[in-house]
Amino acid sequence: MPPRPLCLPLALCLSLATVLPASAQTDTPFTATQIDAADYAGGDLPAGRSALTAKVQVLLDRSGSSPGVIDGFRGAMSRSAIMAFERRSGLPIDGAMDPHVWNLLQSFAGPSVTMAYTITGEDTEGLVASIPGDYAEKAKMSSMGYTSLAEKLGERFHMDEKFIAFLNPGIALQPGATISVTAPTAPIRGEVTRIIIDKATRRVAAFNAKGRMVVDYPATIGSSATPSPTGTHKVVTVAMNPNYTYNPQRNFQQGQNDRPLIVPPGPNGPVGTVWIDLSKPSYGIHGTPTPSQLFSNQSYGCVRLTNWDAQELAGLVRGGVTTVEFLEPGVSIADAMRAPAAAPVAEPLATAAAAVQPETTTSAPATDAATHAAPEEGPEAATNLLAPPSGDALSDALSNILPDDFAASPEGEGQ
Repeated sequence: MPPRPLCLPLALCLSLATVLPASAQTDTPFTATQIDAADYAGGDLPAGRSALTAKVQVLLDRSGSSPGVIDGFRGAMSRSAIMAFERRSGLPIDGAMDPHVWNLLQSFAGPSVTMAYTITGEDTEGLVASIPGDYAEKAKMSSMGYTSLAEKLGERFHMDEKFIAFLNPGIALQPGATISVTAPTAPIRGEVTRIIIDKATRRVAAFNAKGRMVVDYPATIGSSATPSPTGTHKVVTVAMNPNYTYNPQRNFQQGQNDRPLIVPPGPNGPVGTVWIDLSKPSYGIHGTPTPSQLFSNQSYGCVRLTNWDAQELAGLVRGGVTTVEFLEPGVSIADAMRAPAAAPVAEPLATAAAAVQPETTTSAPATDAATHAAPEEGPEAATNLLAPPSGDALSDALSNILPDDFAASPEGEGQ
């Protein structure tokens, strides 16, 4: 059976005026020490980049109300993360910093919000010179790897790579160098049974069986011309490090490429490091190679998260159990939280699972982008992909497994 196409190809990247460019905002230098010492004195977050905003972003990230990339700027994703935190805390939802938000965030301030990190020789392994735009050239590569050490470390520490340079002026990123980075905590563990996707606010919220919000992420969610699906569906499978199946007969023709191609896996692949397959044919939740652009990109219907948020979510969902609801216009996540979960309207899971059996294999060795342990190559290793970590008292046993030889075709380049 030929591979199942996942979303229409070629992401449409449109710059939206959601925030001012970084170059147009206040950018006074500050240090990691100043981030740790930053205190709140009232009012909203300062304009531009500040130590206080960087600290708040780390605390939001630790809480599960993701700000996307940590860059120290007060912007659209930070505001949406504060709104998510207010929503889960039962506070008035306005996206502005206030004493109530600050006081509640202090429960996540335990370890220092920054840390010193010494770059190792292993950190430089697996880098590639560049990622070509042409699919035939992509297919010749062994990996869609990171193109720089800054990019690799940025994903590891949830930072914008330019923010790494900002905190470490004059320091060359090379083995032996010690740099200052932010310190997000380990991925949240547990099980989510319900995911709500709000196209209007570009947020993806996930809840456990008791209705408690576990995580809430910023996302790229379709566009007006090519919207995401409607209704309620289910998670079918999860693929870590999926490859890219390009088939011009099924999807589109890119340039002069008129035959099927397999683009290798990697964090700079069009679906990043994770594909969460939905029972709605051709749709999924996945990562992206451009995390800082989530709110300025548009997709052809799939839902994009940062690679680290997608990896965290992959460890929380349960195939055949977790529902995914795309909210109707005018309905907010807060509204949906007050209403009972909608019944899935997608095709039966048995049919959906059968539909994804491919001719090619997608499992690949883990990349350093993963915060969860990625499976070893081969379908046998994939059987534990949806299992919780051992010794996690918050998790129930997860038993679903990936279908053998799952193949993921992404939306396309231009994330």
